[in-house]
Amino acid sequence: MSIVVGFLPTPEGTAALDAARREASARSAQLVIVNVAFPRHGLHHQEQEDANNAALEKLEAELRAAGMSYDLIHPVGDYDPAEEILKAADAPGVELIVLGLRRRTPVGKMLLGSTAQRVLLQSDCPVLAVKANG
Repeated sequence: MSIVVGFLPTPEGTAALDAARREASARSAQLVIVNVAFPRHGLHHQEQEDANNAALEKLEAELRAAGMSYDLIHPVGDYDPAEEILKAADAPGVELIVLGLRRRTPVGKMLLGSTAQRVLLQSDCPVLAVKANG
């Protein structure tokens, strides 16, 4: 059994990861982390990539120290975050997807789309949506 979580090095990504870790521990499940930091339509800078890599290194060290079973997926090239999360969730034994939510205006959702909305509507398994504190 496994829990899939979409990861970004943001407060929302951290909230999702924390919730996914709790769920994986409670269910004795493997954690599947989908690193969706730089999708095709998102421009990034070296500083952002360095911050993401540092966050992932820290995360992997914490998971190893905790003895938690995990798999880290790094989509490459021209990808859509929602598709990558849904693809990971299509694997046998996935019990749950965990996503972090951020507040967006209705116009922002209409113009830019919503990864969380697509995953919520298209997932074949339950989705836990969490908000960052603050």
